Amino acid sequence: MKDVIIERDIIRNHIDTIILHLLTEQDRYGYAVCKEVLERTGGAYELKEPSLYSAFRRLERDKLIASYWGDESQGGRRKYYAITDAGKAYYAQAMAQWQRVQEIMTMILGAEGRKQV
Repeated sequence: MKDVIIERDIIRNHIDTIILHLLTEQDRYGYAVCKEVLERTGGAYELKEPSLYSAFRRLERDKLIASYWGDESQGGRRKYYAITDAGKAYYAQAMAQWQRVQEIMTMILGAEGRKQV
């Protein structure tokens, strides 16, 4: 199944949920989010920086995340992102929706959805 190509829009529609999930684990800076997505997917999905930072701006505007500057590192100060209580509630709702979509797709596709055509 690794050779199956997934259209980018399918995952792109879930970037907010992906980011919020990673921030439930720990506060992270942008590059760390990109790197974590790449590692967890074994290179199957790369979160592009423009999409990531657009999502950060949107999530911060909607008060689902908050940013702060970390201590200086070798490359300078990093801007970290943390999930807010509103973000945790939004994430829980997004996960419930995702689980419901999976259930519905399984009901519709049944065993056929698991077979290779």
